[in-house]
Amino acid sequence: MSEPAGATPVPAAIEEYRPVDGRPFSLDDLVGHDRPLVIRGLVRDWPIVKLALQSDTAFAQRLAELDNGSDVSTLMVAPEADGMIGYAPELDGFSYQHFKVPVTLGLQRLAKYSRRDDAPGMVIQSARIRECLPGFLAEHALPLLPGVEPRIWIGNRVTTPTHFDSMHNIACVVCGVRRFTLFPPDQLPNLYIGPLDYAPTGAAISMARLDRPHDPRFPRLQQALAVAQVAELHPGDALYMPPLWWHNVESLQDLNALVNYWWSPLDADGYHTGHAKAALYHCLLAFRALPPAERAHWRNLLDYYVFGDEESLAHIPEQRRGVLGPLTPECIEQLKQGARNHL
Repeated sequence: MSEPAGATPVPAAIEEYRPVDGRPFSLDDLVGHDRPLVIRGLVRDWPIVKLALQSDTAFAQRLAELDNGSDVSTLMVAPEADGMIGYAPELDGFSYQHFKVPVTLGLQRLAKYSRRDDAPGMVIQSARIRECLPGFLAEHALPLLPGVEPRIWIGNRVTTPTHFDSMHNIACVVCGVRRFTLFPPDQLPNLYIGPLDYAPTGAAISMARLDRPHDPRFPRLQQALAVAQVAELHPGDALYMPPLWWHNVESLQDLNALVNYWWSPLDADGYHTGHAKAALYHCLLAFRALPPAERAHWRNLLDYYVFGDEESLAHIPEQRRGVLGPLTPECIEQLKQGARNHL
């Protein structure tokens, strides 16, 4: 598709972390500020990063040594899709096929494809490192997040379209180069997100391609690009992304790899971020079909009870706030039971 002439907004650079008075870097520098942050060199001392800086071959050989032979989820993107993980034309399918292969076989295929001009896109998707490369963990710790299970993503020149995660995310590039383009959560109306329940790899994605900013089907994309933020990450660099920030990820070399950590800082026994996604579906079931006036009234209730601040509860004694009080394990179970009773 040819692009008509016209100015396209240039994204701003994602803010980069700068040490403060020599104080060690901590999660407090990330969580609670609701902004993405590039952390240059966060994992530059990892042995696998040093090998990647030597050569793709050295990197791949070490991963093959660590491979225990377990199958991992792998996508093969048709050559005509330009490496874009997404929908087929007319949304009658997807641009890839799904396979399960060991990491070593995936690396061998990537090496073969690097010698072809018409190579398909390929990516090992979100593989739990403990399950496929268990020896990797001993040499590659992230002290910031002890106990958080990392995942690995390995591929060639593929693009994951704009989507969001419901958890906090630190993404560490360990081989190749990746370009991240981020959009604030309020840009949802300008990103043309596809179906919730029919999406590649399960995450709802934008149907608008960032490399086609003048596509007449998506005119509001220009508004999103005007507030976009971008960064290119090299081996050893990391990016923190807050929950619900939209991000588009382009892998720019024939071999790219990333290790990421998803986590929630909320320390409440029995809570997990899946509850929020469940609530989204529950809200669609409960409110979508109501008349406009009634939906507006429920919106007011949700704003008050769910999204309101502490001041709105000041008139209720703390011991009588019940499910509106602190999110204790007992409160979580009471909320779950209340949801069950009303389904």
